[in-house]
Amino acid sequence: MAFSPFSGTGGVMFSIMPGIVGIVFLLVFGFIIFGIVQSAKQWKKNNDSPILTVNATMVTKRTNVSHHHDTGNDNMDFSSSSTTYYATFQVESGDRMEFMISAQEFGMLVEGDSGKLTFQGTRYLRFERSRT
Repeated sequence: MAFSPFSGTGGVMFSIMPGIVGIVFLLVFGFIIFGIVQSAKQWKKNNDSPILTVNATMVTKRTNVSHHHDTGNDNMDFSSSSTTYYATFQVESGDRMEFMISAQEFGMLVEGDSGKLTFQGTRYLRFERSRT
């Protein structure tokens, strides 16, 4: 008679699976909590940082598009996407800083623009072009 993990009233699979499911649940829950804590720490750090305005040049901008697919309960496929916009500025010291910006700001910025960059920690506040 061949061995089967499902055989008998206390099969090995039925005794191991609850533990595996519990571990996976704890890992997923832990990653979610870790992400929330990291976001809250960054938010507090930004709030505690001074608001700085420096001379800067907008050197490049980029987008990151995320696609999301889902199959609903009625087997209908749903698809959506979201776009995150970024701009990189170079300050007088030569350092570069990349900030997440709004779609409206993204459309208004042109590579090579010089002006006053205002930010707080990692939070972009505004960029005012110099009038030349």
